[in-house]
Amino acid sequence: MTKVVDYFKESYRLSPVAFYCEIVEAILLIIGSAVLSFSILDPNTKVFVPLYLVGSILGLISTYIRKSSAVVLISWFVAMNFWAFIQLFIL
Repeated sequence: MTKVVDYFKESYRLSPVAFYCEIVEAILLIIGSAVLSFSILDPNTKVFVPLYLVGSILGLISTYIRKSSAVVLISWFVAMNFWAFIQLFIL
């Protein structure tokens, strides 16, 4: 258990902004995933698409701050979630 606590402490120490982005990102994506899973036969897109979009934007911020190569993959998620959001709410 102390290794887990130390891991989170080190993550916070290295970048408090990235740390909080990751925490909020995880919460949003977990909620979005649950909404999608529980409504899979009639997906509640007006709930999970915005959650995925905001979560992926926070992921992009944290991967950029941490200089992670995952920024490429997360950029794709942001682009796809943004397109889904545009189709759902604007077009």
